[in-house]
Amino acid sequence: MGAKTLHISNGDSLTDRLKELHLVNGEIITWREMLCEGPTSVKIETEKAIAKRKEFLNKYYRIPPADYQKKFVSQLEKLSSPVKYDEIILWFEYDLFCHINMIAVISLLLRKKIKDTPVYLICSGRVENSKKHLGLCELSDVQLKQHFENKVLLNINDLELASHIWTLYCESNPQKIAGQIKKQSSFEYLSICLRAHLQRFPNMLTGLNILEHNILEMVDTYQIKNIKQLMGYALEYQGFYGYGDMQMKRVLARLFQFFDQTKDRLLLSERGTLALQQKKNFYNTQMLDWHYGGVKKYDYLYNNETHNLLKL
Repeated sequence: MGAKTLHISNGDSLTDRLKELHLVNGEIITWREMLCEGPTSVKIETEKAIAKRKEFLNKYYRIPPADYQKKFVSQLEKLSSPVKYDEIILWFEYDLFCHINMIAVISLLLRKKIKDTPVYLICSGRVENSKKHLGLCELSDVQLKQHFENKVLLNINDLELASHIWTLYCESNPQKIAGQIKKQSSFEYLSICLRAHLQRFPNMLTGLNILEHNILEMVDTYQIKNIKQLMGYALEYQGFYGYGDMQMKRVLARLFQFFDQTKDRLLLSERGTLALQQKKNFYNTQMLDWHYGGVKKYDYLYNNETHNLLKL
């Protein structure tokens, strides 16, 4: 009799692909969350934590609480007793979006006493002969099978590090996360993702974060016709954030004051030029009650020179 395996997939597209390829045996849980945005709690499975997420997603992304219950909480409930599995395999990608979800999953698994259960990670990213990092669903069938065969066994130090970082993410002092960046682990992209997270806080000179700054730079550099085309550029060249359409639309909506639309091209407005050149600070025009885990985005500023966060 084979091992009883639990696969935790990072989304529906991957779940469907794994089923179509008949690549895996065992049960598949699909993790339909975006914990990289909005308020979070260490114990994501509690009624209070679930209510908090429902409120946030309904308010900012118009996701009805009933949909969240059906699509996420129903999957979460399947993790009530993971000790019944002989092994657990995590399928997550190289970006911040996936890594925040991943460390939340690991934290939950440890609370469910799975220390003696082997936990493996399959993480896409750098692929031979590819100029860019690839998501799991961007891999060919052969590459996906290779990733499965080369899955990484996470040791207890890896699991405890991930769980600790999740706890820090849910707390109100993001400066503590900086101390975890240089920690050695089996997570190839964790350090990069943590740096990317810190750079999501507004720059002390402009009030814009690195992603917002890079979008202004795209408009200034490329012949972008309109917001729709800019969306494509922003999604393609966002680096290690892993944002989808919903998240990126919110980012762009906050930047309209920095653009001028002509008949043939999207240009930087005067404000956009001043922001790009770091000649004016727009912090006061950007402030919003927006959370990253346990902290408000606009309660801290990022210092480009020291790479530290400054509390306001």
